[in-house]
Amino acid sequence: MRISHEPFQPQRGFTLLEMTIVIGVLLALMSIGFVTTSKYDEWKLGRQAGETIRAVWSAQRTYLSDHPTTLVENITGENIRLYLTGQPAALPTVTSLTGAALQISVSVTPPYAVDGGGARYDPSGSFTDQLWDVGQ
Repeated sequence: MRISHEPFQPQRGFTLLEMTIVIGVLLALMSIGFVTTSKYDEWKLGRQAGETIRAVWSAQRTYLSDHPTTLVENITGENIRLYLTGQPAALPTVTSLTGAALQISVSVTPPYAVDGGGARYDPSGSFTDQLWDVGQ
C-alpha cells in the first residue's frame, strides 16, 4: 500500500469577507445608478418643458407680430393655440416633477409654467438655464 506524502491543498473558493465586499460594492454601484437615473429623469422633464414653453413663446411672438396693437397682458391661450405647430385643440401643458400638469402663462413674455396656485414653477432655481423656462 502506497501512502501519498503530498502536502494538504485546501479547496479553492471565496471567503465570507470577499463575498461581503463584492456585495457591498455592487450595492453601492446600484444606488449610484438609481440616483443618477432619477436626476436624468428630472432633467428630461425640465428639457421637455423648456421646449414646450419655447414653442409657445415662438407662437406668442408670431401672434404679436401679426397683431402689433395687442398688449401682451391681453393675450389668451386661444390666441396662441392657433399659431402653434399642428394647431392643437388646447394650449399645451408641461409636467412637473411630481407628475402634475402645469399650465403655461401666456400673458407675460417670455411665457413660463405656473402651478395650480398661479405661482411660477421652476424647480431648477434659475430662470435663465432653459430648463422649465425659455431663458433670457
